[in-house]
Amino acid sequence: MSLVEKKLKELNLELPPCPKPVGAYVPGVLHGDIVFVSGQTPIVGDALIYRGKVGKDLTVKEGYEAAKICVLRCLSELKSVVGDLDKVDGILKLTGYVNSTDNFGDQPSVINGASELLEKIFGEKGKHARAAIGVSTLPGNAAVEVELIAKIKA
Repeated sequence: MSLVEKKLKELNLELPPCPKPVGAYVPGVLHGDIVFVSGQTPIVGDALIYRGKVGKDLTVKEGYEAAKICVLRCLSELKSVVGDLDKVDGILKLTGYVNSTDNFGDQPSVINGASELLEKIFGEKGKHARAAIGVSTLPGNAAVEVELIAKIKA
């Protein structure tokens, strides 16, 4: 068992199966030592768990939890590309999209769910640049979508 998988187990978390693309894209692309991971919504099994607008239908805490699910799905995609998450040399960038009301301005607190979980899992290597963006809608009316870019050990 990899060190990252041991850490996930300590946190009582497990990676879901690698999500199947629902469009004309692949889960992730390796280019040199950089992996671009496609965006993921908070789906568990076949169910979209957090649906609706943060600030109207959902609280910041619910959005935070949605972001955690999204990033676990991203890590599953990352693992499918590189084979072993211990090969991750660093999470370079995370972009989080929050389906939110026009007057909602706390997208960073929602996306902290993903950012803080990455740091718990990878330590210093989990610290990253980030954007937290409010949008008017997401696929399936998902509350959150997260994508990331990672560097792999040479």
